[in-house]
Amino acid sequence: MPIPPLYGHEGIRYRLAGAIASGRLPQALLFEGPPGVGKQRLALWLAQAMVCEGAGNPKGLPDGRGKGETGRGEPCGKCQPCKLVLSLSHPDVHWFVPLELSKKGGDADKQVELVEEALGEEMAARRQQPLYQPPSGLASHGIAAVRLLLRRLVLTPVLGRRKVFLIGDAERLVPQTGAEAAANALLKALEEPPADTAFILTTAAPDSLLPTIGSRVVRVRVARLADSIVAVFAQQELGITGQRELTQRVALADGRIGRLLADGDGRARGADAAEGFLAAVEAGPVRRYEFALGLQPFQARGGFADMLDGLLERLRERARAGGETEKVVEAIARVLEARGLAQGNVNPQLVAAVLADDLGGGEPA
Repeated sequence: MPIPPLYGHEGIRYRLAGAIASGRLPQALLFEGPPGVGKQRLALWLAQAMVCEGAGNPKGLPDGRGKGETGRGEPCGKCQPCKLVLSLSHPDVHWFVPLELSKKGGDADKQVELVEEALGEEMAARRQQPLYQPPSGLASHGIAAVRLLLRRLVLTPVLGRRKVFLIGDAERLVPQTGAEAAANALLKALEEPPADTAFILTTAAPDSLLPTIGSRVVRVRVARLADSIVAVFAQQELGITGQRELTQRVALADGRIGRLLADGDGRARGADAAEGFLAAVEAGPVRRYEFALGLQPFQARGGFADMLDGLLERLRERARAGGETEKVVEAIARVLEARGLAQGNVNPQLVAAVLADDLGGGEPA
């Protein structure tokens, strides 16, 4: 099914459409703003505008001559490319999102194949359910995803004369020792994109981006939406009609449509469990082991994973705030290791006990 229409952000849309119509749209953009504010949906709208074949733009020309049916660089919404973008099926619009791979590959080529397969499955899932959940705490853009992007970068456009690459949650681009060549190639592509290519990156944490990426893009601030726009989305897309529920949901969303869609209960439980875990860590070995033994065995895909995601979020907040950076980075590495173990058949009670000792300094009971 097609994704829902884009709600709000009229000012940014007007400026972007004008840049397309005049041929001044930068080839590498970064949309930055709060989580759930609609940055990736806005990026898809821009990609649609760039490949639109509406009146006056028969080939999706990248030189400013394509102005769509409106004559203002906006997508017509009626041509085949526009419809393909809305169904996440356009062969020249490549949407990269953070992934948490369930399989592990051997050599580099196999890893790229696994990423391509997982990305295809994710896009298929979003076609079936366009109102998708935020990525898990462990999901990232690994080096295999960068290699896949670089492979697609050299391909000739299939339908028009332009390719568009969307990189959602770009702060999750993970540098990897021994793979500097691929990372450097991506930076080079951002600095000097091929003439037929545009990049749109999105992030809720611009300060967490690799500095070399931030210097190669034109930054666009995406602000929160008015409550009235969030309310219209909730009514038309989610079917929320009760005035009391509507008022509560809109207030909690705080100008972010994505907050209406997130699994608030799971994330809230994860945050609460993370607070309890950290309190147990600080209370000493006995309390740590009591907390670990209190977990349900083999619950890795449920509450335990939510707790680890909550821990990652807390630690990332500390990293952004600065101070004791080395300790926080080490703690994040430990939680990520535990998150990886949680995907297998390891007992969560054991993983939690070891993680608590690691974070607490490993004092003996």
